[in-house]
Amino acid sequence: MTCTSHGGVQDNKISGECRLREKAPGWTACMTQRKGEKPTISIQEHMAIDVCPGPILPIKQISDYFPRYPRGLQPAGPPRSAPSAAATIAPERERPDEDSPDRAFGVGASASPQVAARRDEELDVEGYDSDDSTTLGTLDFSLLYDQENNALHCTINKAKGLKPMDHNGLSDPYVKLHLLPGASKANKLRTKTLHNTLNPVWSETLTYYGITDEDMVRKTLRISVCDEDKFRHNEFIGETRIPLKKLKPNQTKNFNNCLEKQLPVNKTEDKSLEERGRIMISLKYNTQKSCLVVGIIRCAHLAAMDANGFSDPYVKTYLKPDENKKSKHKTAVKKKTLNPEFNEEFSYDIKYADLTKKTLEVTVWDYDIGKSNDFIGGVSLGINANGERLKHWFDCLKNKDKKIERWHTLTNELPGSLND
Repeated sequence: MTCTSHGGVQDNKISGECRLREKAPGWTACMTQRKGEKPTISIQEHMAIDVCPGPILPIKQISDYFPRYPRGLQPAGPPRSAPSAAATIAPERERPDEDSPDRAFGVGASASPQVAARRDEELDVEGYDSDDSTTLGTLDFSLLYDQENNALHCTINKAKGLKPMDHNGLSDPYVKLHLLPGASKANKLRTKTLHNTLNPVWSETLTYYGITDEDMVRKTLRISVCDEDKFRHNEFIGETRIPLKKLKPNQTKNFNNCLEKQLPVNKTEDKSLEERGRIMISLKYNTQKSCLVVGIIRCAHLAAMDANGFSDPYVKTYLKPDENKKSKHKTAVKKKTLNPEFNEEFSYDIKYADLTKKTLEVTVWDYDIGKSNDFIGGVSLGINANGERLKHWFDCLKNKDKKIERWHTLTNELPGSLND
């Protein structure tokens, strides 16, 4: 090889040095050039032009191309324009960000105002907080107050578009009901659980017994949708609340409500007259046998007295005053329930005229082995009672040989005469 830089001497060592220098960036290769010819550029020189990447920059994240701004806050400063051709050879500190979000959206100095406005509008929509923009779902249900039987029928039909709670993007939803105010465990009802769905269809009816007209005025039904988890606590999805005064007796009312976030429960109740459940009692004076027949039919929403969240209830009745201490009657014990059914009757031999001097005291107890039984609640019917309790007693006196059934509210007041 002949090298002009080395006097045209052909030498292996010198030629090898020239070949190495040909590969160096920015080096003018050794070559022969005839007079009048334009200088040529070797492929090595061509590839060496401005190919140095400079400092290594972090790889852009996908979120950089789709920025999220707080609602109502526009990006600061005007959009950056696309870099010019001359900027490609500028120092790195002056080089515009070629992967900027503005370039990804195609918005630059030449973009039209309509495009820019549309982009800002899109960013504002995307800027919502996830909790604000994500719906919790809707619940379809119906309510019916059966006034004659003192029952509230709650039919849970279906839910739609529930918020996903599990890692698979689905939920295992169920519905639970509470009557407020009142002890949550005592009046809780719930549907079955449907797995892996955001649009469950239950078509299930849950019934509250012992609902009086007074309850319909002052109580509220709380309906909650939750996600069941096997290995941790169940998760709350959303709820809706219906004041029972919105319902008309014996008329079904349909609802399709949007679920809301959990609201605090007002616990400022009068503890001196705290509700401990309901009891259904029947009274009948039998003129042929000259006796008062007292029926203990069932209880509902009893207070939980045991650690397992239930009670083992039974009922005792007394007809006071009781000089001979023989008026006490007691039902069987029903295990692990807050809504027991007894359907037992007791007879008291008494003259009809003496009923105006008597008081029937009914108490509900929780049976415990090895320790004293717990008092759950009680109610007194008679001439000295008031409200529904007095009315029930008078209806019995006015309607001989007719069974009169009524629901009564149990309170935590232990009748004083029981302490004798």
